[in-house]
Amino acid sequence: MFINKEDLGSVIYDYQLDQITEGNNDLVAQACSAAIEEARSYLTPNTDNKKWLDGRLLYDVENIFNKVGNDRHSLVVQHCCTLAKWYVAELCNADFIYEKAKDRYDRATSWFTKVATGTINVSSLPQLVRDETTAGDKQPFEFGSRTKFNHDY
Repeated sequence: MFINKEDLGSVIYDYQLDQITEGNNDLVAQACSAAIEEARSYLTPNTDNKKWLDGRLLYDVENIFNKVGNDRHSLVVQHCCTLAKWYVAELCNADFIYEKAKDRYDRATSWFTKVATGTINVSSLPQLVRDETTAGDKQPFEFGSRTKFNHDY
């Protein structure tokens, strides 16, 4: 897996993780898996939608999330851990953990959204080359005019 329980030490203490999950490592693995899938969903281009054909960078999601150890992109790992912490914190009823986790979750999802929409560029992430499979037959720009306004419907 892209992240695991040991990676979560950068966002939550081990004793907190064990207390919240009551030592159930399956809950931690499920939170890590959910976090990875959420991160993937932000970075995976929807080539059926015209907005993805506007020239923005398309990331090689398979390459990004198949890496292990020190080959992983550190910022993506950190944000995935934050997302996993959020899924673990949902089990907890301690407000101080929940609020902090919620704020950091919002920051992580905002970062993934900015990367996916091209607002920020993470040049060190592997990118897809645009070809007939990733560009499609649609043109990235549309031109024309609106229909003339008419009071008679």
